[in-house]
Amino acid sequence: MNADDTKRSVLGLVFLTVFLDIVGFSILFPLFPDLLDHYLSISGEGSALSRLVLRLQDFAGEDGNAVVTLFGGLLGSVYGLLQFLFSTVWGGLSDRIGRRPTLLVTLAGTVLAYVLWIVAGSFAVLVAARVLGGIMAGNISTASAAVADTTSGRDRAKGMGIVGMAIGLGFILGPAIGGFSVGWSLVEPGTSAGALALNPFSVPAIVATLLALVNLLWVATRFPETLPAEKRGRGEQVRSLNPFRRLATLSFPGVVRVSTIYFLYLVAFAGIEFTLTFLTKERFAYEPLDMAKMFVFVGLIIALVQGGLVRRVAPRFGERRVAMLGMLLTVPGFLLIGSASTTTGLFTGLACMAVGSALVMPCLSALVSRYTPADRQGLALGAFRSMGSLSRATGPIVGALVYWRFSSGLLYLAAGAMLLIPLVMALGLPAVPEDAELE
Repeated sequence: MNADDTKRSVLGLVFLTVFLDIVGFSILFPLFPDLLDHYLSISGEGSALSRLVLRLQDFAGEDGNAVVTLFGGLLGSVYGLLQFLFSTVWGGLSDRIGRRPTLLVTLAGTVLAYVLWIVAGSFAVLVAARVLGGIMAGNISTASAAVADTTSGRDRAKGMGIVGMAIGLGFILGPAIGGFSVGWSLVEPGTSAGALALNPFSVPAIVATLLALVNLLWVATRFPETLPAEKRGRGEQVRSLNPFRRLATLSFPGVVRVSTIYFLYLVAFAGIEFTLTFLTKERFAYEPLDMAKMFVFVGLIIALVQGGLVRRVAPRFGERRVAMLGMLLTVPGFLLIGSASTTTGLFTGLACMAVGSALVMPCLSALVSRYTPADRQGLALGAFRSMGSLSRATGPIVGALVYWRFSSGLLYLAAGAMLLIPLVMALGLPAVPEDAELE
């Protein structure tokens, strides 16, 4: 296999891996209300789930939508928190033993997580499936490191654009599978045949399992190792689940600052992204199918921008400038959504938000990679992705709390104002050596 064939094979694998990660994360978005109703009805009084709901009701009052929002935030945060803990683990492991074996292990675990979801007859099994899925989804850092192994210099943002395009398309298919499959149930809602049994949400789980199997087989048969043996395990190894401790070993200029910028940006973005379904239900009476179409709209824009525009403008203007432009575009997106009283206003805001985030994400990934030596790519990108996962663990909770304790308008205004912090921080990023002439 020549260099071009290797690069294409790696980029295809990375695309599919990241795509499925986002599908797994987002497929539940339109299902949270139905999930809660189903598992609450079969759990009975006195169960852990019913006690959790009672506590949420004590906190939120009589507003049933608030309880569903907080429940969804907690369930989504479990997935993000485990990604946060394990992104650096898998990234660092791939620096020691190679990208291919690390991906094989994590993708096999992803298949198992989806199989568990198919037979999640109880809420405990559903949580176990999400826990395992969150742990294995940390492999996005390994996939990103494989991109860094096979790209160089100004082409790095092009490779990371593939990652971003996969994210965009994942956010299309994930909620779409959830939304369109609401009426496709293999069992009646509210019925259970035991802890391990089919459930009303087994259909989307089966689809996700089949996609994950394709990904695993593709890696096993087609994916070449991208990290040569002589480059493995040369950096300082930290055996810890604490991503902050691992990040502290990356003393290269720019790495910590970019990771912090990414964290702050994505906290705001994740809070808005998560509460979109509740805002549209409250203001526009959207049903799951309407929400699925909304996520398709956002995901298509992200995929088109990251798959096309970023690949052209980042090498020309530099990743830092393009990322800052994306942050500036996201601010009016948040404000327009928060104040929307018409569908036109809503979708205008969604378009600004989608374009902005599509510019920010791959450019920040590329910056971290370019600030880091070749033998530390897995760890650096793992630490970077951990910050993003921590954002996805905290953003939904914070967003849900502000949304229901205060108002949706205040949440979107506060999120827009918050983006000014990473924007100012980006001004102080050091130059990438190859980009010195751009400064």
